[in-house]
Amino acid sequence: MNSLKIARLGEVSGRVTLPGSKSLSNRALLCAALSEGRTAVLNLLRSDDTARMMDALKALGVKVTERGTACEVEGLGYAFDTGLNRVTLDLGNAGTAMRPLCAALSFSSGVFELTGSKRMFERPIGPLCEALRNLGVHIDYLNNPGFPPILIRGCQAPKSHEVSIDGQLSSQFITALLLAAPLAGGLGIHVRGELISKPYVDLTIKLMERFGIKISRKGYSEFSIPEGARYVSPGSCLIEGDATAATYFAAAAAIAGKVEIYGIPRDSVQGDAAFLHVLERMGAKVTRLEHSVVVERQGRLKGIDIDMNAMPDAAMTLVPMALYTDGPVAIRNIASWRVKETDRIAAMANEMRKLGVKVECGEDFICIDATERNAETPVFDTYDDHRMAMCLSLCAFDRDIVVNDPQCVAKTFPGYFKELAAVTKKA
Repeated sequence: MNSLKIARLGEVSGRVTLPGSKSLSNRALLCAALSEGRTAVLNLLRSDDTARMMDALKALGVKVTERGTACEVEGLGYAFDTGLNRVTLDLGNAGTAMRPLCAALSFSSGVFELTGSKRMFERPIGPLCEALRNLGVHIDYLNNPGFPPILIRGCQAPKSHEVSIDGQLSSQFITALLLAAPLAGGLGIHVRGELISKPYVDLTIKLMERFGIKISRKGYSEFSIPEGARYVSPGSCLIEGDATAATYFAAAAAIAGKVEIYGIPRDSVQGDAAFLHVLERMGAKVTRLEHSVVVERQGRLKGIDIDMNAMPDAAMTLVPMALYTDGPVAIRNIASWRVKETDRIAAMANEMRKLGVKVECGEDFICIDATERNAETPVFDTYDDHRMAMCLSLCAFDRDIVVNDPQCVAKTFPGYFKELAAVTKKA
């Protein structure tokens, strides 16, 4: 196994230009593929997750021309149609490809096998598949019920245009139904229970509106896409910088210096941009500019007890920050961590305990008290989870660390460790 040693880090200073948002990139690629007209997708994230989506679209007959961090997508103007051929799509561990494509292909012509990595086979898709089955789609589980791999036989004429789905496990299920609704001839989507990660659904809706889809809603409990709705290319689509990736550099600056982060506009559509408010509560100085944000240390950070249900990915960044706060850090209402790229609650607890800190965790929370700690150089495991690697790198402001399998960051941010090195000095 490859590993990366990071000597203890000192001052943070400089500027970072963020790669494109993973969530926006894969949604935009799918919308562009289904649109009437050609779309130039700009500042596209180039990573394993987006490569999986682009490869899948090409296999489905979409012409995608790649040009560095931009690409041109020749929209189909209708649902996918692969005839009688069975098409197999390997989506790795890209949830932002697996869930939306599952729904979109359900209302397309063809037979589609969706497969992926070993971890993807452990990530639930049952609630989405059952909702689609209730609309008349034929979906088979090829291994374990409720999980990929799955086989879809497309259904272009759903038996109903009303569907109900639980919102408490993953917002990606609602996103998938929203994105597929125009292909189904319109849908009324009813969400049972409290929807988690609400900002990701807002992001989906705002992007669909850019592609000509009008959506009616009642809060987060009902959404309606009318019959006749069709995707229309806006001509070009600029992808914002990844707000989740921004949290690592923002946290580093709050801990040890000052950094300007380009790519997060003042009016960002990404929910994880609200992490900046959390840093302000903890005592950092945040200055928002038109296309960037400046974060600066203002002294020792304050501990925090916070509900992070709305931004679970960004919430992970708070875990190592407990090493630099005047009290414990408690992160609550994060049950979705259990079904991400790894069981992130268990994984974070395991790795933070290597520092000798006190960790308490349960089904939907984790609390870290770093009042006492050891002086060892930890060797952190990353569980093939890009966010584990990036979050744990922040422990290097406390001591030398070793990160196993650092290349796992290629899922969303291949150049992460190079960017971190560019804005940090050794202690």
